[in-house]
Amino acid sequence: MTFFASVRQGFGRANTKSNSNLKAAAAAANGASTSNSNIPPLPSITNSPSVSSSLGMDSNYSDGEPKRFFSEKYAKCSVKGNFLTLAAQPKNVELGEWLAHQLVEMNRLLTGMIQVIQEVDTNTGLAICNEKSCPTMSAGRLTYTWLEGGRPAKIPAPSYITRVQKWIVGKIHDPATFPTDPPASVASTAFASGDTSSPAHYSTGAPIAAPPTSLSAPLSQLSGQQNDWVGKSSGFPPNFHADVRSIIKQMFRCYAHLYHGHWENPFWHINRHLELNSCFVHFVTVAMYYDLLGRKDMEPLQGLIDIFVGQGVIPREAVQQHSG
Repeated sequence: MTFFASVRQGFGRANTKSNSNLKAAAAAANGASTSNSNIPPLPSITNSPSVSSSLGMDSNYSDGEPKRFFSEKYAKCSVKGNFLTLAAQPKNVELGEWLAHQLVEMNRLLTGMIQVIQEVDTNTGLAICNEKSCPTMSAGRLTYTWLEGGRPAKIPAPSYITRVQKWIVGKIHDPATFPTDPPASVASTAFASGDTSSPAHYSTGAPIAAPPTSLSAPLSQLSGQQNDWVGKSSGFPPNFHADVRSIIKQMFRCYAHLYHGHWENPFWHINRHLELNSCFVHFVTVAMYYDLLGRKDMEPLQGLIDIFVGQGVIPREAVQQHSG
């Protein structure tokens, strides 16, 4: 069994929350009184450099007023420590397997955050994110489209997110894209210690010449080589790196909508904004450290990313590795 196969069993687990929290959030958003004393008051925005520099009125990613999540005061995480320890590739794990593992874990965390806006409010019978409240998949003034009949189409955010989730799950569970069995070249040479059928040079302890490694090369360079690519030794296909980048891009779009459309309601009102920040920092650290997301794609949340970089929450190693 490969490393990726051993960790993929955790796929699909996600956090859930109660309807009572959603009802309290909806009541707070509508200005109604509530008995839940744990709901914090809505924060005010300060004129911090991070806000003023990234959210001008002419910005393509502003809907006319500063977003509260761009305030440095509220850019905190529920998880403490160095996020690089969660992102850095272990020495004994092949890069393709590690990226596959990271995708599964990041999708699990993102799914937990998406479920926060998908749960139905019993007062309205609608999810927090519904076709009426979110008629398009937007992040500020930016609207993401979905190809339908070969043409870009604006669709409601819930539909867009559901399609992304199904697409990612399909990719992860497709053995042609994310194989869980070792490639034949590895399986055919594997043997138990002391096996009498082992090649002679293994039993004698003679050194075996190994080809030069290129894992120290940038991912973009490695994936572009004709006879070598990320994950080749673990059986991943030549287009694996491109698939990883595509999945990361769609995950980022989901985070962009969660922040721009739902940071206040429900995440702030039910005290889960710190958890959202932690999941996002882990995601961005991996995306930057392995250079999987272009700078232009990051623009809707660049102000928040800059705050986390300035705080040192996103490790400097990830920033240095990111070429965009």
